[in-house]
Amino acid sequence: MTDDGLPLVCRIPESHSPTRALRALADWPGLLALFSAGRDPDVARWSFLTADPVRTWALPHAELGVDPFAKLKALWREWPASPLAEGPPFQAGFAGLLGYELGRAWEKYPLARHDEFRIPDMLVGWYDWVLAWDHRRHEAWLVTQGYPEREPAPRRRRAEERRDEVLAALTQEAPIATHPSPPAGSMNFLAERYPVPGNPDLFSNFTRPGYLDAVARVVDYIHAGDIFQANMTQRLLHPSVSEPLALFEQLLRDNPAPFAGLMRHDDWSIISASPERFLKIDGNAVETRPIKGTRRRRRRPEADLFTRDELRESLKDRAENVMIVDLLRNDLSRTCLPGSVAVSQLCRVETYATVQHLVSEIHGRLRPDVTPWDVLATAWPGGSISGAPKIRALEIIAELEPTTRGPYTGSLFYLGPDGRLDSNLLIRTFVERHGWLQLGVGGGIVAASQPAAEYDETLHKAAGMLRALASLKADV
Repeated sequence: MTDDGLPLVCRIPESHSPTRALRALADWPGLLALFSAGRDPDVARWSFLTADPVRTWALPHAELGVDPFAKLKALWREWPASPLAEGPPFQAGFAGLLGYELGRAWEKYPLARHDEFRIPDMLVGWYDWVLAWDHRRHEAWLVTQGYPEREPAPRRRRAEERRDEVLAALTQEAPIATHPSPPAGSMNFLAERYPVPGNPDLFSNFTRPGYLDAVARVVDYIHAGDIFQANMTQRLLHPSVSEPLALFEQLLRDNPAPFAGLMRHDDWSIISASPERFLKIDGNAVETRPIKGTRRRRRRPEADLFTRDELRESLKDRAENVMIVDLLRNDLSRTCLPGSVAVSQLCRVETYATVQHLVSEIHGRLRPDVTPWDVLATAWPGGSISGAPKIRALEIIAELEPTTRGPYTGSLFYLGPDGRLDSNLLIRTFVERHGWLQLGVGGGIVAASQPAAEYDETLHKAAGMLRALASLKADV
């Protein structure tokens, strides 16, 4: 806390859980929840909730050579940092969405043919308050900064007003409404789509043979020497079955994840149960945790253990992971001190509700002249969801995938005035608009990939998300 007593901090009773607070603030504009759940007390330590930003920056489409962060960086540099030394890592500041196609601001590569959902490539709010939960210590706080006021007295008054406003809202709890599936004819805005066998409400932008052909094309590109690996995605579609808040709560129950998130803006929402961190920055330390390699969980414990060992010993999955580790080491080296980038964890098996993953960790120390915005720009989009070499992989993805990804494989992130940043990769993520949910599911394709197995893997990754939808449908 500074000499003028800012930011203001007050403890929140433990009874105000993240989900209870989320319901109480459900109708606030610009709602953003970044919730953590999972077994690792360090990775899944913090949850944050904020809403009603002071300002919002929306970028419909990235343009090559035009820095999408320019206005954000200017404000970030001029605003004084006054963090609590022992407080949560996010104490208000910038937060929001960076879409997959944002990378076209820095590199030249084509767009996919169709963009029906038309979500902005970037939507970032400047938030003046945040609720923070420490799941390790079982404590929670409300932090208010008093933005956009600059002088101490007006800024403190603003912080007090926001504190009282949020605390008053927390005493109320609005019910979550549900709505039926969209009426017949509402599919007209969608590009070509094909039924997914076994689920009458589920559609894909590929037929099964079409996806197998696309994977085979990627393998051909690998043998031709264009790339080592590319991530191929099919976009699933399902009618909306509930209000996005209810779907997010169901995912928290069925598919808990360390980097889950909910973002609501106008008539669209992002509902994510992501297990993957993109970038974390604390001081000059930077970290990324790529996921490559997946197996479906088994009901019998002994079979689940066998699956874990099979994943750990798979040469194909390990090669897939190591290629991306090498790519991310190169990305981080562009902003880190020479010799500081190191792999602290390579191909460890981590267990989630429906799948097991190979997860690696890469760390580095940033150069003094580098800002978090520079790190985001040089590493965007994430290596684990694009491929290697990255630019050629992005070109091949745009050629073979029929629809833009939008938020999928983009990121929800926060960045405080002190430079602390954390961000996920938006996998295991629904995007809701026009009465429809889109769900991207994909995987890394390497020379040893078998198209049929890659197709099955995408559906395994979707299983937990689809199970949450089925639970909600049963309740309607």
